[in-house]
Amino acid sequence: MRESDILVHVVDISHPQHEDQIRTVQNTLNELGAGDRTTLMVFNKADLYRQKYFDDFLDAGTKAEIMQEIKDKFSNEYNYPNVLISATEKENIDELKDTLKEMIKREYNVRYPFQSKSW
Repeated sequence: MRESDILVHVVDISHPQHEDQIRTVQNTLNELGAGDRTTLMVFNKADLYRQKYFDDFLDAGTKAEIMQEIKDKFSNEYNYPNVLISATEKENIDELKDTLKEMIKREYNVRYPFQSKSW
């Protein structure tokens, strides 16, 4: 883990204690000396989260706004890029791939600045 260029922290956002679990992982990473690694937080099971916490009367725009507020909250709280996905529904998988690809590009250019690669 300490040798990794990028960590992908997958969180089950539908779990009631997901924030406690995030803190536990962050503390463990810090204890292992990997707390400073570039990290992408992937919040999985967004579909189950909506089933649990959204009522049937919310319109699609309001649901999207709430999900964006959740993303923003975690970005501000942990200072990591993040993506909300549903693996089973294949929701936002392209966003996950694109985000990870951009992070890999940045890490590559930092590590090999004179070998800039055109992706």
